[in-house]
Amino acid sequence: MAKLRVGVVSPEREIWSGEADMVIAKTIDGEIGIMPKHAPVLGVLVEGGVLTVKRGGGEPDLVAAVHGGFLSVADNEVSILAEMAELGSEVDVAAAKDALQRAQASIEANQEDADAALEAKRARARLRAAGEEVG
Repeated sequence: MAKLRVGVVSPEREIWSGEADMVIAKTIDGEIGIMPKHAPVLGVLVEGGVLTVKRGGGEPDLVAAVHGGFLSVADNEVSILAEMAELGSEVDVAAAKDALQRAQASIEANQEDADAALEAKRARARLRAAGEEVG
């Protein structure tokens, strides 16, 4: 079976590259699943989304928190150009939970705190990427 070539990069570093059976990402138009031979696509990634790369062959899925950016698909190649990204395996769960609690407290104190809302969204994505249940 054909495989996708996948690259996930952020301004700081290359997050991951390799082959996969499927990529699932959340765009501003909704969740999209990319498999080999997918039609060309250019999508805008949501802030605080989770990216899943299904590698197949018994290898575990790669999961990352992605905060904005773009997804490009052409010729069995998927490029994820993220403004910020973090692999689920690299997430400091305690720090992410703390950030979520601080953001929620700030939101409760000031309902129009856009920075706190963004921070809460990012913390939830980080926790989901790490495999944590988020309420």
